[in-house]
Amino acid sequence: MEDLKKLIEEISSRKPKNYEQMKIEVISKELHNTMEFEQNVLKKINLFENNHQDEDLIKYAKMICRNIIERETILIQETYLKKIDEQYLNSK
Repeated sequence: MEDLKKLIEEISSRKPKNYEQMKIEVISKELHNTMEFEQNVLKKINLFENNHQDEDLIKYAKMICRNIIERETILIQETYLKKIDEQYLNSK
């Protein structure tokens, strides 16, 4: 159960970065890293489920993972699209 609490803390402590200051290539890498983080967290949660750990804590971990990753992904996508639009509008 301690490992599950540590995972929840790891998820909760994840903060979005200042994507506006990044280049398009770096933003793309950040999106990739975010998706990879989500996959790794979900694998760990599945292991906890298979070991029949605290069901409520597992549900909570899934919920915060989904919410935090979704918020971060949306922020990255919005910034990415904005930068692509700016780059193409400025180049025309």
